Amino acid sequence: MSATGRSGLKIRLCRGSTRAQLTWLARGTTTPTEGCQVPRSLEEGPFFHGTVADLQIGDLLTAGNRSNYRPEIVMNHIYFTAVANGAGLAAEIAAELSGGAAVPRVYVVEPTGAFEDDPNVTDKKFPGNPTRSYRSRDPLRVCGELSEWARLTPEELQAWRERLSVLLSSEHGEIIN
Repeated sequence: MSATGRSGLKIRLCRGSTRAQLTWLARGTTTPTEGCQVPRSLEEGPFFHGTVADLQIGDLLTAGNRSNYRPEIVMNHIYFTAVANGAGLAAEIAAELSGGAAVPRVYVVEPTGAFEDDPNVTDKKFPGNPTRSYRSRDPLRVCGELSEWARLTPEELQAWRERLSVLLSSEHGEIIN
């Protein structure tokens, strides 16, 4: 089952989900009708998380996993964005770093607690938060899976391979944890 929001995003509902669980996305609003509540502290969403994990509606994404960018670091936060293509980029990077055999996935998520701007890109690399990237110590609840996003071209993927190679071999790729 799938839905298309007013924003044009195509969303595939995860196994076991119902249309009512994503009615608010299909209407193109940020007001949930059932199951998902979006905190209104920084931004209303919808929010997205890119990963290679195969998840279902209601699953929780939690902090405490290794960084995709610095695998020696266990992350104290779970990261997400209000930009679907940004989550798609994160999913593709995760797939690339897993050896390329994993399937990149973008999930529609809801924060279950407080969240803040991601300091790894906010003001450190870009003034303000133009990437609309956030992090939380509290879990993210999966509300659905995005079926389409702007995929990387082979040339863009190669450029990311080169950037990641430099980042992973350099001490300059510091992560604010």
